[in-house]
Amino acid sequence: MISYKLLSAEGEARLREVTENAAEEALQLLLYATGMDRTAYLLRRNDSAVREQAEAYRRLVAERAQGEPLQYLMRSQDFLGHTFAVGPGVLIPRPETEELALLCIQKIRDRGYRRVFDLCAGAGCIGVSIALKCPQTEVWLFEKYEPAIGYLQRNIPASAADRAHLIETDILNAPAKALPQPDLIVSNPPYIPTGEIPGLQREVLREPATALDGGDDGLAFYRAILRHWTPLLPVGGFAAFECGEDQADILCTMFSHVGNARKERDAFGADRFVTIEK
Repeated sequence: MISYKLLSAEGEARLREVTENAAEEALQLLLYATGMDRTAYLLRRNDSAVREQAEAYRRLVAERAQGEPLQYLMRSQDFLGHTFAVGPGVLIPRPETEELALLCIQKIRDRGYRRVFDLCAGAGCIGVSIALKCPQTEVWLFEKYEPAIGYLQRNIPASAADRAHLIETDILNAPAKALPQPDLIVSNPPYIPTGEIPGLQREVLREPATALDGGDDGLAFYRAILRHWTPLLPVGGFAAFECGEDQADILCTMFSHVGNARKERDAFGADRFVTIEK
């Protein structure tokens, strides 16, 4: 029988070809397969691994070695201190999207905003985080695709269930029903030009194309937001979007007709967000 420590080393060796974080990912998968936390692993790492757990772990490692995202295998991703269910069919939230959510949370606290629209909500990481951290707000989460809606429904906690409203809709179209006037609109829409998608990393290609493909120039969803959604904002309202770093100047020009549009950098110095003060 192999020990847990040697099993993790075996996984690490196999994952070195697919990730720079082979040791950490191998350990995370081992903890997931065994149900142990890190403390338990430290105490039991020299114990012989349970056969069924070893088999489950090796299956996970094999899938990861084939390019399956770690978050899909573990069925979760942490975002602003809360664990969100994710899996095939929904976009995996990135660290820069945490920055977008924090930007909105600060604006809500500064302005006392009460109503937030999260367009292309996906697993709900932005909107649900806002609902959790700003208990005075109501959040409407707009999503079209059934797999994402399933995760979104699971990710709305009971503590925010009366303030987080799921709306199944295509934001490329005008709102189909009467809605309250939002104080703030936030979105991380698909923004990768169609022609660039085949060249993305293998892992990213495992994520749904519907969450990546922003049309020929990557701007299809922003045009729809400009046409159908920002007119809902009142004077004094606010909007914030994530975008590709080469799109920020274009979007500032596009949304200058709505209000004061400016670009914001992420933690890596890239022009990653556009904000609009109406």
